[in-house]
Amino acid sequence: MCGIVGFLVPSLTDIETALGQLDKMQAALRHRGPDDFGTWNDAKEGIFLGHRRLSILDLTQSGHQPKISASGRYIIAFNGEVYNHLQLRARIESETGQSVWEGHSDTETLLAAIEHWGLEQTLRNASGMFAIALWDRKLSALSLSRDRMGEKPLYFGWQGDGADRVFLFGSELKALNKHSAFAAEIDRQALTLFMRYNYVPAPHSIWTDIKKLAPGTILTLSAQQPEGEVITYWSFTETAQAGSVSRFEGTREEAVDALHDKLIAAVELQMISDVPLGAFLSGGIDSSAVVAMMQQVSNKPARTFTIGYDNQAYDESVYAKDVARHLNTEHHEFRLAPEDALSVIPALPEIYCEPFSDSSQIPTYLVSRFAREHVTVSLSGDAGDELFGGYNRYLAVAKNWKRIAALPRSVRVALGDLLLRVPPHRWDSMGGSLAKRHFRTFGDKVHKAAAVLSASSVQALHHRLASAETEPVHWVKGGSEPLTLFDALPAGIEKLDDIEQMMAIDALTYLPDDILTKVDRAAMAVSLETRVPFLDPALIEFACSLPIGHKIVDGVTKWPLRELLYRYVPKSLLDRPKMGFGIPVADWLRGPLREWAEDLLDPKRLDEEGHWHVDIVRSAWQTHLSGRQNLAPKLWSVLMFQAWLRHSKS
Repeated sequence: MCGIVGFLVPSLTDIETALGQLDKMQAALRHRGPDDFGTWNDAKEGIFLGHRRLSILDLTQSGHQPKISASGRYIIAFNGEVYNHLQLRARIESETGQSVWEGHSDTETLLAAIEHWGLEQTLRNASGMFAIALWDRKLSALSLSRDRMGEKPLYFGWQGDGADRVFLFGSELKALNKHSAFAAEIDRQALTLFMRYNYVPAPHSIWTDIKKLAPGTILTLSAQQPEGEVITYWSFTETAQAGSVSRFEGTREEAVDALHDKLIAAVELQMISDVPLGAFLSGGIDSSAVVAMMQQVSNKPARTFTIGYDNQAYDESVYAKDVARHLNTEHHEFRLAPEDALSVIPALPEIYCEPFSDSSQIPTYLVSRFAREHVTVSLSGDAGDELFGGYNRYLAVAKNWKRIAALPRSVRVALGDLLLRVPPHRWDSMGGSLAKRHFRTFGDKVHKAAAVLSASSVQALHHRLASAETEPVHWVKGGSEPLTLFDALPAGIEKLDDIEQMMAIDALTYLPDDILTKVDRAAMAVSLETRVPFLDPALIEFACSLPIGHKIVDGVTKWPLRELLYRYVPKSLLDRPKMGFGIPVADWLRGPLREWAEDLLDPKRLDEEGHWHVDIVRSAWQTHLSGRQNLAPKLWSVLMFQAWLRHSKS
């Protein structure tokens, strides 16, 4: 796990200045790679590469980057891990007769594979997470590539005009921002999308003309072909479509057996490391399954890490402790006090280099920081929900859409309006103790249900449920909302079952742009590498082939994962409502965070900066403070942008 940066200057005039800028860019990513750094350039071609290293495999200098291939043709700056690189070495040796290697780093394997198979075929053969910058001396061309599902970030874009035009790229925006050509102009469309989703979806970034490279793609460009060409070497959409055609034909029990084999193989492969390794454990299905597999393939107890809260409404640590005790792991628990979480908030704009407002970013950072005291690598249970149908909204749509659609849309819209007329706090009162026992915020749930009644289709309903704000243009001054995958389904997805369509869209959007982004930035801020066994290519293909009736059975989500885990952990320790990884932001904004928020939401400041409709923001703030409605999710987005904006100008 590392950080990469670089730039291509078609008209280089001052090499010393360029080298100085490269040094600043790689230094901005020190947290991603504190163990080593390196630079490489070809001033004649105008190409500059930088690298920060977090040593995981081959701790010697043979893993130093940027690294030159044996023939001298290719130079690589590589962030991530190729888990099956030893198998790739064996194939290369078999096909070429090569048997002499400098060391045992996956970087050396990648270069040898690229020389043998070419970049595209190498990436098809590789199982891993990565962002790669590759310079081809023979073709004078730069190729940028990203792993299949978007675990590792990669930003890029042309900046400047005329002879001063520069192509910048890097793992994080904070590195690009160090180059003098960086324009730093906020993209209002991206801001509007951020307000809707709590994250900026790919290919957009918060900055104009800077994009995120799409997962599973390779961008190749040169000074002569500056716009470049993008090819897709792997597609989740195609994988999901192929799975729907070639379905798993076994019984549900046989599906559990097959899942066991694939998950344990993925976990074993991802446990390769020359440094201490552990796992996040919430006590939920996904993380518990990963840890159970770790225990099966390891000759010593896995190290597991969780966070405990004093607030029982958010505390899952007791479940994690029970699972850890049953599996006999070396368990570590960090008790989170409110002041611990509050102390992280000022650092969030630095940790997340563009606005990001999934509030579980805070406990994610804290558990990463805690784990880093003991290990350098941590496995996680992310992606189980998207692959095996774990989100409650899948069940809600499946259960309610036919009932909703049976009513004329005009009736549904009118009913929704009636429900919205009653303030959430009054719904809370009317709901009584029964509602409070099942929902933290009953009134807010009623309002969300009312808002989806007017949906015109399953896809529209899913979009509303996936949106933190359904009318983001009302908030952003000069904002407009471009189309996303929610608006235009990728070819082939429309042939899937309704729930499978939702799962696929979440895997293409929410998973890489929220979940994986959250974990990557939080963990790398403390130089911790995270790995996601559920994103093993073979496991993804298997999950896509399972019929929906094998994933959700009699209203039970993630059925095969649960049945697999019951072989290792008693059902009584696992069957409970899904809690998530949240914090009481709503209460904090009315209490210890109020002064901080008031400063960021000062009406004069908002008006001068000109990004928000001040009256909308201030009205929402006052409504939230009054307790009449919980508007914390929307306000948190505004506050995270405001805090990020202040930091970006400092």
